[in-house]
Amino acid sequence: MNISEIAEMAGVSRAAVSRYFNNGYISEEKREQIRRVVEETGYIPSAQAQMLRTKKTKLIGVILPKIDSESVSQMVAGIGGAIRNAGYQILLADTENDAKKEIEYLNIFDNDRVDGVILVGTVFTKAHKKALKELKIPVVILGQRLGGYNCVFHDDSMAAAEVTELLVHERPNCVGYVGVTSQDEAAGKHRLEGFLQTLEKHGLDCGPQQRVEADFTLMSGYEKAKELLTKSPDTDAIFCSTDTIAIGVLKYLREIGKRVPQDVAVTGIGANKMGDVTTPTLSTVKFFYQESGAEAAQMILDALDGRQAAVKELKMGYTVIERESTR
Repeated sequence: MNISEIAEMAGVSRAAVSRYFNNGYISEEKREQIRRVVEETGYIPSAQAQMLRTKKTKLIGVILPKIDSESVSQMVAGIGGAIRNAGYQILLADTENDAKKEIEYLNIFDNDRVDGVILVGTVFTKAHKKALKELKIPVVILGQRLGGYNCVFHDDSMAAAEVTELLVHERPNCVGYVGVTSQDEAAGKHRLEGFLQTLEKHGLDCGPQQRVEADFTLMSGYEKAKELLTKSPDTDAIFCSTDTIAIGVLKYLREIGKRVPQDVAVTGIGANKMGDVTTPTLSTVKFFYQESGAEAAQMILDALDGRQAAVKELKMGYTVIERESTR
């Protein structure tokens, strides 16, 4: 089968069939005639031929820090729905939290492999900024804010400040912090800023001896809770930068016989599904990850279609969820 035969069977012109496959304008009547013939024949257009004609691959590269993250999977679901509806496909690149791999994939995707890139951002080094500056294709950064680029990001500072209020309403004696690297501006730097802002407002303190830095894993949360309670055994409230870390903290507290929240109150961020079933259930912040993915996808589509000239930054909202770990 070829386009001419599809056109003859549908009773339309070759140009109409071409516009159908390239998401151009045709009447609904002609679209339905072509769709029916395509469905009956099982015709699939040549991707290579389309690429030669349009100079587009119809692929969007999505660079991820890790594929097994609940928040990242929700972002990808949001991206996927919007991208597919526009006739594009996703090419996923999992970097396993390796900053060098992020730069490698940026360079690979820039070499005529995809039409645009969505980068689920973590850390931006000088090498990252150089690679982004040299990109010849549109890019949208998701989950972080970087000046001069189209971005969709979350209000990490205010979310952390508000969820910390759940820890301090009982006036704790000693507040602990289990965070992540400040090189990650969203989950590290901004969440710490929001946490400290609330403590300062209430006349509380969290010095260096009451802070530890974890990886983005449950077991790291467990180990760092042990380190924190060893250095500061009077800790009776703990802020965690992510729910995954917080669940590790809850595991350690349970093992040493600490009651939550009677002895130690705990909060996380991210609304991880596991937080619904922990004992006790985890107080947290819900970010709208799937919606943020869809917004990032729309940004890249607008850039590809020439509908967006100016740089656009979109800050997403959040919802604080109080559960048993702070009540």
